[in-house]
Amino acid sequence: MNSKPSDLIEMEAALQTLLQAACPLGPAEQVPTIQALGRVLAADVRSPIDVPPAANTQMDGYAVRSADLGQPGTRLRVTQRIAAGHVGQALGAGEAARIFTGALIPEGADAVVMQEQCVAQADTVIVQHVPKAGEWVRPQGCDVQAGSVVLRAGHRLRPQDLGQAASVGIATLAVAPRPRVALLSTGDELTQPGAPLRLGAIYNSNRFLLAGLLQGLGCAVTDLGQVPDRLDATQDAMRQAAEAHDLVLTSGGVSVGGEDHVKPAVQSLGRLALWQIAMKPGKPLAFGSLRRAAGDTTAHFIGLPGNPVSSFVTFLMFVRPFLLALQGANTCGPRVLRLPSASDWLKADTRREFLRARLDADGRVELFPNQNSAVLTSTVWSDGLVDNAPGKTFKAGELVNFLPYSDLLN
Repeated sequence: MNSKPSDLIEMEAALQTLLQAACPLGPAEQVPTIQALGRVLAADVRSPIDVPPAANTQMDGYAVRSADLGQPGTRLRVTQRIAAGHVGQALGAGEAARIFTGALIPEGADAVVMQEQCVAQADTVIVQHVPKAGEWVRPQGCDVQAGSVVLRAGHRLRPQDLGQAASVGIATLAVAPRPRVALLSTGDELTQPGAPLRLGAIYNSNRFLLAGLLQGLGCAVTDLGQVPDRLDATQDAMRQAAEAHDLVLTSGGVSVGGEDHVKPAVQSLGRLALWQIAMKPGKPLAFGSLRRAAGDTTAHFIGLPGNPVSSFVTFLMFVRPFLLALQGANTCGPRVLRLPSASDWLKADTRREFLRARLDADGRVELFPNQNSAVLTSTVWSDGLVDNAPGKTFKAGELVNFLPYSDLLN
């Protein structure tokens, strides 16, 4: 029997249930900065130094005393050459120093004149520009001041963040532990790629899809393979998975068919907190917990639908923010872009819909022609999802809510 719309849990309420249950894992780990990509910071990073640590030049040119240059065409004596990484001597009246980008400004100098505005003649230079004090000089600490926070706890580290940490001399970072996730697939119809495809069978795409999504979120993934469509086998697999993992993630078997054993297995081993969400695709999403043999601890459980697009969308909308919350991330949701549609959508559903779409050359949102939840091609073709409210239709030119994969797959 299909659930009535009133029987289904609204997405916001379901997500709130997951996030409230997602206590951050601990304790923090110290990892080399160069290996911290994608990890979530467990503590603020404060700079021990000023950046730059001393005033330096932004340009190749000549370090000068602006007081010496009252008019264009002034000739100065070049007394030294200063390259990046070297320290020059103090600059006297009527003197200039040949200087190169990144080099320290010598004592006495207060400006740099670009080499294009100068004419070198033997051991002198004719300066054809009148600089202001501070011109082309990067003052000490103009980027970062010692003691300031350069990266906040809860931030998920990107390549530029590793560069920022390295720029202030931080060799290791305190990060949240990787969530340990056990991945299970259910369904006797599933066949592994590389094996002959018997009549009535399908290849197990969800195993590869979900493993990739989990790895992209920095999880420590244990692929426990495929579970036969039997209640006892499903219970045994879940019981073992719960012992050494923070989350047990399944695909398939959470609907209401006679061969769907995930729901009763979870109820026999723990607790089911929610089931069936008012969304399309992805209604048969389940969330709960599984008891461990020792003590009073539990592992989290999330059961995703078997249809590949449903599994993909529910992972992005629920599993991703849940795993980020386990790591203490301070931002879990994607941006919502309001963009014009390039397509008509004239068949509204009573549930909130997530339509596969991509941006065209004009920045409009084009829908994939076939929105069936079994058509995995739609996820490859698209570069985001249209988040469409229940009962809503729209025509080309109307604004829609677009969630880019660039936010959801990182």
